[in-house]
Amino acid sequence: MTSPDTLVRCEAAARTYGGGASAVVAVHGATCEIRLGDRIAVTGPSGSGKSTLLHLMAALEQPTTGRVSWPGLAGGPAPAQVAVVFQGPSLIPTLNVIENTALPLVLAGHPEASARRRAQACLDLVGAADLTGKLPEDISGGQAQRAAVARALACRPRLILADEPTGQLDRTTGRHVIDVLLAAADELGAAVVVTTHDPTVAERLTLRWNMHDGRLSTGPPSPPVTPTTVPEGSTP
Repeated sequence: MTSPDTLVRCEAAARTYGGGASAVVAVHGATCEIRLGDRIAVTGPSGSGKSTLLHLMAALEQPTTGRVSWPGLAGGPAPAQVAVVFQGPSLIPTLNVIENTALPLVLAGHPEASARRRAQACLDLVGAADLTGKLPEDISGGQAQRAAVARALACRPRLILADEPTGQLDRTTGRHVIDVLLAAADELGAAVVVTTHDPTVAERLTLRWNMHDGRLSTGPPSPPVTPTTVPEGSTP
């Protein structure tokens, strides 16, 4: 039974690319819920399906089989409700940083002046206040990622889906970005799902999910097994 505070529910949701012998199953029948206030880290190796799972939750992709629903989001997964921080470059090249950050608000019908004020406040939060007039081609990958985080926060979403948000950042900046995401989520009452390879990032979130070969486990992952070294000349 779905809880009244459930924002997103996946029911045996699967995503397959291609067909026949060349078909690749990125996500196998994932079943999970995200509720208000959740702080979820999704860990797993590259290619395990973490990004595809987030795309399904954001309705950026449709499940091949199964179902994804948004019972706690009136009107569905619109940008004003669900914010996505992508793993790769996502800023529009012809817009400067503050225009990129304000864009979701402008598209949602906010006056340009108030959209820019909110965008500037979000850029200040992530330590990117000095980037406002620069084009994406003039900033580093880490700076672009901070701007993308600011853009995600601008619409005050109820769900933040962040795909490796610290992957292009140094440790200090990455820690600050996670601080900002969690503080913003607390202020907004939003849920946060972060995919990450970094155990120090995963430790900041209260729930740990794991993806392996496209299969989702919503319990904590098993600790790695340390191989036993047999001294040379000994009998195993």
